Amino acid sequence: NVLYNTDCLANHMKRQAVALLKRLTEAHGAPGDEGMVRDIVAAELTGTPTFDRTGSIIHEYSGSRKTPRVMIEAHMDEVGFVVRSITREGLLRFVPVGGWWGHTLLAQRVRVRTSAGQELTGIIAAKPPHLLRPGEREKVLKLDQMYIDIGAANRDAVAKLGIAIGDTVVPDTPFTHLAHTNCYAAKAFDNRVGVGMLIQATQALQEAKHPNTLIAVGTTQEEVGIRGARTATRVADPDVAIVLEGPPADDLPGSIADENQGVLGKGVQIRMMDPSAISNRPLVNFVIQTAVASKIPHQLAVRRSGGTDAKEIHLHGIGVPTVVIGVPARYIHTHNSIIDINDYLAGVKLVTALIRKLDKKAAAGFVKF
Repeated sequence: NVLYNTDCLANHMKRQAVALLKRLTEAHGAPGDEGMVRDIVAAELTGTPTFDRTGSIIHEYSGSRKTPRVMIEAHMDEVGFVVRSITREGLLRFVPVGGWWGHTLLAQRVRVRTSAGQELTGIIAAKPPHLLRPGEREKVLKLDQMYIDIGAANRDAVAKLGIAIGDTVVPDTPFTHLAHTNCYAAKAFDNRVGVGMLIQATQALQEAKHPNTLIAVGTTQEEVGIRGARTATRVADPDVAIVLEGPPADDLPGSIADENQGVLGKGVQIRMMDPSAISNRPLVNFVIQTAVASKIPHQLAVRRSGGTDAKEIHLHGIGVPTVVIGVPARYIHTHNSIIDINDYLAGVKLVTALIRKLDKKAAAGFVKF
């Protein structure tokens, strides 16, 4: 009976996770236009949130002790585009918001969100091979040479649809269950897996005592320079921070297997450092020990490139012990990325276990020099 109940609980959590990730990944959330994602966070968490002036959302929950103040944080935005101009032929020129490689964009579907909230489908145009001149096949087209075709005949037709300069654009990708039982594909796993972990861990912790004040924070504009994290951390004023992310998986053809630190199905990733932040070492050890004690599959990572909201958070005030926990995702910053749902569930379990253990004594040990 115990085994049966455990299996039922695990299956229930998985179903909840899949349903939540579908809503999160299919939501439109380009930098500066995160409202749809923010609304999901607000609907899923209890209590009245506060906001910083960039649109980051902050939920605070009292535990059995006021301190330490523990922030779990995830950025809500995804890489996207902004309409820069509309040609007389009715085509949309755009600028990127976030890091894109032109090789991944041609002939892909996108969704343009108007100021009225309507979403319209467009295609990033691509020449057929019949029309390519010699030498064009070997070149990666620059983003400023691309345009979005929404099927409009001219500029006036675009205006009648409500599309204007400044409207945001994201990939048009459905959340999809792949042939492998545990794998799912979607846009924006960077960083909707982080937002999902934030929501589900907070929900679990509301039903159990935690020896701290928990602050759940969804931030804005990470993909364009880690902006919301700076302002939201001023509001949250944490003693300890756990950044939740969707880092790039590196188990790709041609990779060196012994150096892979983000392998699908191998567990949640604990990032020790990247060029933007070095995690607090005692806190990292606390996270690893918690994962081991709770038998949570995990991977350790030291990254040569990339960065997260930890860059701003760990420098708040006189310093905040910070660690990054992530769900590896293949092909991030494209229209289609892939995760293993068990890595995500391991992340939810680890964050929940950490908050239940993170008391005043533990937090003091992170800054005992």
